Amino acid sequence: MTSRELTGFLPLDDSQSADADWPRRLSDMAWRIGFGAIGWPWLLASLSGGGKADKRALLDELGLAHDALPHLGSWKADVGFLRHIVREIARLRPAHVVELGAGASSLVAARALRLHGGGQLHSFDQHGGFVDATRHWLADNGLSVDIRHAPLTHESADWPGRWYALDMVPDQIDLLIIDGPPWSVHPLVRGAADSLFARLSPGGVVLLDDAARPGERLVARRWRQRWPHIDFRLVKDGTKGTLVGRRRDVSVPVANDNERGRTWRHVRRAAGIAALVGAGWIARGEMGEFPQPAQASSFLDEAAASRRAGLLRQAMASQVESATLNPQEIETATGIVLPDLPRDWRVTDVQLFPTPDSPAIAMSLETPRGERLSFFADRAETPAEGKPLIERRAADVIAYWEAGNMAYALTGQAAPARIMELAGAIAPSG
Repeated sequence: MTSRELTGFLPLDDSQSADADWPRRLSDMAWRIGFGAIGWPWLLASLSGGGKADKRALLDELGLAHDALPHLGSWKADVGFLRHIVREIARLRPAHVVELGAGASSLVAARALRLHGGGQLHSFDQHGGFVDATRHWLADNGLSVDIRHAPLTHESADWPGRWYALDMVPDQIDLLIIDGPPWSVHPLVRGAADSLFARLSPGGVVLLDDAARPGERLVARRWRQRWPHIDFRLVKDGTKGTLVGRRRDVSVPVANDNERGRTWRHVRRAAGIAALVGAGWIARGEMGEFPQPAQASSFLDEAAASRRAGLLRQAMASQVESATLNPQEIETATGIVLPDLPRDWRVTDVQLFPTPDSPAIAMSLETPRGERLSFFADRAETPAEGKPLIERRAADVIAYWEAGNMAYALTGQAAPARIMELAGAIAPSG
């Protein structure tokens, strides 16, 4: 059965064979019990697949019927994660997308690929019957996908739990979607997906579902340590959170430490679970977001550079400005989501601005008072959240904030209090 049928709240059964290693099985059980005790709020929140209006908007964007995804949530992807898939495919125009864990994400990814570039989806799932059902489901929607049965028989030297027996994986991956195996195999099992990170193409992206759960946050922390050329950030715009990883430093080959002998000792590590629960380590929020060093400096430098370029372009008669703002077209072409601007602000120029990762959006604005502002939108990790923060670049004052997986900056030559006031008209928590 697929996401078009009503499915249970628990993942499909994946019982281990009777001759499995009993110490390992006991260790895995201890991890599941421990993380079940501390992770139940996240598991409870995941029962919702997202708002009906958001799902309808996503299906409209893909040109699918409103009943195409009737049952989401629980072990299935939610609308927030599916929207990340669509945005990244629209931005990357990937040739090869690899998916671990088939289902609703397969339908959405395959449809988005048809709309944006026509790349190939390579999907893997541990349940043979589910693979067949999903293949027929996609065929009913006119979609053809390379979907394969990949049983959980592989043993990773670096991560606990059993991993997929993968075959025919592309040598180069533009987008890696990780939505399996389920946490019931082991709370840290998805960490083994980093065995594919060396195949990421320059600018390639990793999407990890359920990223707000305690197990996935521990996975994210280790990934950040092991993969310095991939920038990871947790985006909490769905019911379960999404970890977005982008290979930014394309000049340095991606390397890992899989061969350095840093292995997991399952029984020994499982013994520490009770201590973690007893101390309330995770409950106190000490897990946090495990953020990597902020990218605020580069983001703000790019925002300042885009302002200088915009002012220079406006001063040159030979440079054509474009005052037409089409947020939908921008999102479809680049994946960049623009916030609503005050209606009495005038847009004088809208341009793509090149960055090392992908094109950003730079705009020139004018307020009713005649204040000339620059607005910059890109994906970046900054210390800000919904409420703007203030920085200076030479004579310019920059207010910057985040919303979803986007970072925004508003720049002008007014007093900081005034720039903050103007930013408050755009930022969600301004």
